[in-house]
Amino acid sequence: MAEAAKPRDIILLVDDSPDALGFLTEALEASGFSVLIATSGQAALSIVEKISPDLILLDAVMPQMDGFETCRKLKANPAVVQVPVIFMTGLTETEHVVHALESGGVDYLSKPINIDELRARIRVHLSNARSAQSARVALDAAGRHLLAVTGRGAIHWSTPQATRLVNAATGSDDGLDSVARTIADWLKKRDTPGFSRDVAFSFDHDGEAALQIAFLGAIGADEYLFRLTAAGGRAEDEQLRQTFGLTARESEVLLWIARGKSNRDIGDILGLSARTVNKHLEQIYVKLGVENRASAAVKAANALHEI
Repeated sequence: MAEAAKPRDIILLVDDSPDALGFLTEALEASGFSVLIATSGQAALSIVEKISPDLILLDAVMPQMDGFETCRKLKANPAVVQVPVIFMTGLTETEHVVHALESGGVDYLSKPINIDELRARIRVHLSNARSAQSARVALDAAGRHLLAVTGRGAIHWSTPQATRLVNAATGSDDGLDSVARTIADWLKKRDTPGFSRDVAFSFDHDGEAALQIAFLGAIGADEYLFRLTAAGGRAEDEQLRQTFGLTARESEVLLWIARGKSNRDIGDILGLSARTVNKHLEQIYVKLGVENRASAAVKAANALHEI
């Protein structure tokens, strides 16, 4: 049986020069890549709405929308935010290089492009991107409520569990933006004399603490990792677990039941299927000696009031 062909990495090539497009497309395809072509920033934005490339090669100088603005808009798309962007530019002044990196690029190449150097850099950045993605998948599978931000407080990435937790706490699909502003304020203060980085800080919503945020450390040159928990959630989970002899996951489900969340909401927050939530509820009912969620919520609330 013939071995299945290995899928080709997809490179999105963005350049307004037909000559450059022809030269680079031929070289990249000969190197084993599949190439998508965009002759403008707007065309690139349209392409990534339909197909997520593995890497983007982006000309810095283009009419109407230059490469820097194009990169910023590309990075605003969640499907592309982790895709490495390599700038191609004849602008070699330091300010232009800095501009490229601040816009979301990971690297730059000076024109005229050296194909051997281009191939080498593409393979390095594809490897780095896969390693980062593997780490995020591992964190996701572990159910961790983690997010990483830049030094300015912009969201680098967030595990789906963290996103669900934030959206549930804020009642909004845009909750991460609000959390990012709180983290940005904290980052501005972190080097103040006497400021403790080890103490968790709160994110407030509607005048009440909704989340606790803990700084875990720097994981890159401009990447800072934080862990999120529901405000008071750790102590309340533990209280319910000890009071009723629950597992850690059962105590989490019961806590959200006590807070009035539906099975669907609980599944979204904890990253569980509706069937798994129901299975946990069956065990919770048995351990609490009740027959329905209303009775379980009452018993949980009474236990929590005793904290």
